[in-house]
Amino acid sequence: MAIREQVGQRVPAGLAEAVRDLKQYANAKFDETVDVAVNLGVDPRHADQMIRGTVALPHGTGKVVRILAFAKGEKAQEAEAAGADVVGAEELADKILGGWLEFDRVVACPDVMGVVGRLGRVLGPRGLMPNPKLGTVTFDLTRIIQEIKAGQVAFRVEKTGIIHAGVGKASFPDEHLVENTKTLIEQLKKMRPAATKGTYIKKVTLSSTMGPGLQVDARTV
Repeated sequence: MAIREQVGQRVPAGLAEAVRDLKQYANAKFDETVDVAVNLGVDPRHADQMIRGTVALPHGTGKVVRILAFAKGEKAQEAEAAGADVVGAEELADKILGGWLEFDRVVACPDVMGVVGRLGRVLGPRGLMPNPKLGTVTFDLTRIIQEIKAGQVAFRVEKTGIIHAGVGKASFPDEHLVENTKTLIEQLKKMRPAATKGTYIKKVTLSSTMGPGLQVDARTV
């Protein structure tokens, strides 16, 4: 039976079962990323229903995250020592405006946000703009860089009310993928807007990079 037919006949399963099934379809020659898509009962057009934040996954993501840090002087040295992959200020801004985007997360010291502000139209749509509410605008660069390297995931609800996030690799033990996914869902539940009515966690889907989407029984997460 073709994979599409198998998935089409499958009923939403518990999280642990979905993880087990997902691994059967993760047959690429590389270690596929496991992604979770969560359909939320929110309307992102309203500011009070815009879900955005970060969560530290207990078992990390398995992904090497390239961090760009905007900082000067001693803070630039601190960022480098903490593990930032690229550190700078004006010259980095010019490079990004020129089309360079070889990084995954961006952090910045408050005193260089004037430089970073020029990049809003480039970084904003990609969800990369440093933000004090997410902890990515801070003088404590060591802490935020280490947290990101350890497996902190940033998420933001899309216009359709869906949040996507990587929760590990197909090679992870089943229980690690389950715990990472539950940690993300629990964080989303804590962020439920007061204005939201009805079902909040409407649908949960797991998939690997090259595999099909497998629906999870939302009651099990």
